[in-house]
Amino acid sequence: MVSGVTGLAVYDALIASHWALRLLQLALMAWMIAAFVWSRRRDATGAVPGLSTSGPFAYLRHPIYAALIHFVWAGAMDHFSWPVLGWAETVTAGAFTRMHVEDHVLLRTYPDYRAYKKRVKKLIPFVY
Repeated sequence: MVSGVTGLAVYDALIASHWALRLLQLALMAWMIAAFVWSRRRDATGAVPGLSTSGPFAYLRHPIYAALIHFVWAGAMDHFSWPVLGWAETVTAGAFTRMHVEDHVLLRTYPDYRAYKKRVKKLIPFVY
């Protein structure tokens, strides 16, 4: 994923130029930051309280990856070229690989994850 983001930056395709796409990217960055902060929360003793199923995780199992994918594709579609498309696909493939691995780890770590996985969609709320 890092190589894909780097490739998009080299082609100056990471940030969209159209104002509407920039607004979308800002919203997705805010979502990504909120999801990241929420996933790093700790209780009074400093321990992670377990599986996060509230906040952004009530709507998506992988909100950080969802925001990253949408952010990358907004910039890639605004600066479309074949190399940019390839780098955006690299980021997307990396994110899907990581989501797959994380799902397996979370299934082994948290018994409740199986029911959560059936109830909450992966990337697009109520759809996928």
